Amino acid sequence: MREVLERRQKDLVLFMDRVRNEHNFSALIRTAEAVGIHRIVYGFEEGTSAPINEAVTLGAHRWLFLERVADPAARLREFREEGFQVVVTWLGAGTRDFREVDYTRPTVIVVGNEVEGVSPELLPLATHRIKIPMMGMVRSLNVSVATGIILYEAFRQREAAGFYERPQLSEDEINQILYRWAYEDIIRSRKR
Repeated sequence: MREVLERRQKDLVLFMDRVRNEHNFSALIRTAEAVGIHRIVYGFEEGTSAPINEAVTLGAHRWLFLERVADPAARLREFREEGFQVVVTWLGAGTRDFREVDYTRPTVIVVGNEVEGVSPELLPLATHRIKIPMMGMVRSLNVSVATGIILYEAFRQREAAGFYERPQLSEDEINQILYRWAYEDIIRSRKR
């Protein structure tokens, strides 16, 4: 557990905007956990629960911090104020190849709803609008597949830069999370 936490990328965040499909939502969690993301932020309408399918996440949702937000635009503004670049997937004009972005900077990767994409109010908050080049007749990928491609480009860049060799979480943060994972969650599950 400690080894995993020492590789967690505190300044690489996945932000899901209204991803509704249970399989997609869960596959995104699993892929994000695999590349060492520490936190996922997601926005939904009020009263809607996160559509987590444990058969798809294989428990990955237990090892991440999931943050639900009521106002995605306000949360993205906060990230920008904290020094994060906001990288938004977009199929419209003004996009650049996803491989041209420097993911070694503090980064929030924003992916949108399966049908509508990212909400229009989030687009002006983008530092970069990105796309994945495609050569076929179909000009879009499934959101979980597209996000996996982008996350692994971020992983590639960060691994080459040595980001996984030194902890981003403080020793105190690591110990608090270890306590939660090793004790609180186990005690809670035994009470059920």
